[in-house]
Amino acid sequence: MTDVKGKWALITGANRGLGFLCAKELAKRGCNLILHSRSKEKLKTLTSEISKYDIKVKCVTAELSYIDSVSEMLNNIDIGVELVLNNAGMQIAYRTNPFETPAADYTDSYVINTVAPMMICYKLMPEMIKNGFGRIVNVTSGIDKEPEQAGYSASKAALDKVTADLGTKVEGTDVMINLVDPGWCKTDLGGPKAPNEPESAVTGILLGLFLDDKKSGRIIRAQDFAGKTIEEALKSFK
Repeated sequence: MTDVKGKWALITGANRGLGFLCAKELAKRGCNLILHSRSKEKLKTLTSEISKYDIKVKCVTAELSYIDSVSEMLNNIDIGVELVLNNAGMQIAYRTNPFETPAADYTDSYVINTVAPMMICYKLMPEMIKNGFGRIVNVTSGIDKEPEQAGYSASKAALDKVTADLGTKVEGTDVMINLVDPGWCKTDLGGPKAPNEPESAVTGILLGLFLDDKKSGRIIRAQDFAGKTIEEALKSFK
């Protein structure tokens, strides 16, 4: 099991939903946090809630739909990042008539859901490799056979592919990059009809940051570990 105490973790989309809950869990475990949102104002609730823990916190901003903004954020991070949770994403639309899906559903989704997280990986992984340690978890989606959500699902499928491919470069080392599917959760993205509470996904989402088996490129199904602690999930993980 990886000890995250004292390590620095970057979490994108930390101001709400799954990113918010995951940040709180890591804070409880003594992990220093770099919290991303579109504005620092949106992070005030989270920073207030985790102020009781003996950790260091840094807030950063970027509009993930603008890659220049992502690059600027990364260039302003002057701390060695050891853990990354690429949580932020966008569900652009549900097209009742999939034949009317506009091209922008694809282009907009790809920038936020595929390109932005991979630019973060490309920037931070080389230092992890140099230091001989790092963990990256990219949040994907299990949506399948729903052309009504083509732009979103295609962008996540692309993220799966490039993450798995990049994982081959670090396989067998203590730098690991994996994917996690949170399941359909009641978040701003998932909506109120989702069957799963956000809390049910936290352990599974974070699991990839705690694994130490030197394997990369897998998709972890978060709902498989609902109701378990990180320690319990590690024991049952295969």
